[in-house]
Amino acid sequence: MTLPPLDVMAAGQGLRETAATAGAAERAGFDGLWLTEGGRTSFGAATAAALGTESLTVGTGIAVAFARSPMIAAAAARELQEATGGRFILGLGTQVRAHVERRYSAEFDRPGPRLREYVEAVRAIWRSFRGEERLRYQGEFYNFSLMTPEWSPGPTELPDPEIYLAGVNPWMLRMIGEVGDGLHVHPLHSIRYLDEVVRPHIAEGAARAGRDPGAIALVVPVMTAAGDTDAEIDAERAKLRLRLAFYGSTPGYAKVFETHGWDDLQPRLNRLFAGKDRDGMAAAITDEVLDALTVTAHWDGLADALATRYRGAADRLVAYSAVGTWKTPGNVERWAAVAADWRKLAAQ
Repeated sequence: MTLPPLDVMAAGQGLRETAATAGAAERAGFDGLWLTEGGRTSFGAATAAALGTESLTVGTGIAVAFARSPMIAAAAARELQEATGGRFILGLGTQVRAHVERRYSAEFDRPGPRLREYVEAVRAIWRSFRGEERLRYQGEFYNFSLMTPEWSPGPTELPDPEIYLAGVNPWMLRMIGEVGDGLHVHPLHSIRYLDEVVRPHIAEGAARAGRDPGAIALVVPVMTAAGDTDAEIDAERAKLRLRLAFYGSTPGYAKVFETHGWDDLQPRLNRLFAGKDRDGMAAAITDEVLDALTVTAHWDGLADALATRYRGAADRLVAYSAVGTWKTPGNVERWAAVAADWRKLAAQ
């Protein structure tokens, strides 16, 4: 069973820094770079990455869908597909109600059906760009009926970008199985959760649409604790305990814990978060929880550890926090060695 591509992700960087990060990721031997959206736009970051690389897959992971019209997303994705020569993947997600309504002043009601329609509208717009059909998308949330030659980029020989969607709850996972090209798995996950929750719901949605569930790619970010010494690894594990605790305090991620029988963990983390008890939150993440949700290894064994866990479980594996460590002297080289080891394992 072959190994998936090994990617990295970046967030919060300016355009020049993103271009430098993309170049470093490509030189280090990584296969792809995912750009998240927060204080910086993912489309702007993806443009910087696209123009500074030759072979790296570039994707938004994710762009906030409801913050912009499907027309804007479709046009930006088309431009990025051209800039990369076909290396771009459009990643979309809903974000949460407070951000969509209060930060973006956009509509959020019924986010699942709205996102499904968003995907349909984007693809209809792409077909109109190609001249395959007149733009006439009529939906409950989005309606598009005007596309003049002056506002269309025209046909292209490149394929349309694939659309990967972020989702956690069962309805959203089934919808992605029906209409998505891929799923952005949340970094708070375990192999058991993928096998018992994610894949069955994806397969159910795919069956409804007469699709092969294996055609829906799983992009899986993995949190790692790596070091040259046990002391360094212990320090990284301590950081991960707190990160998992903050993620886990959100009710929407309770299912991950419940899959393992840790039904009381999410409510407990939520209470500790409300009480601003950071130490208590970190202590709630036991070694059992940490080892199920993250990967620990010395640097020279990290590729092997990742391969052991994720071979056959992911279609793209993302070193979730790699780029965040690259300002530490020597860490770019360490991650390049991991990527080299990964390529050797993939060739076996």
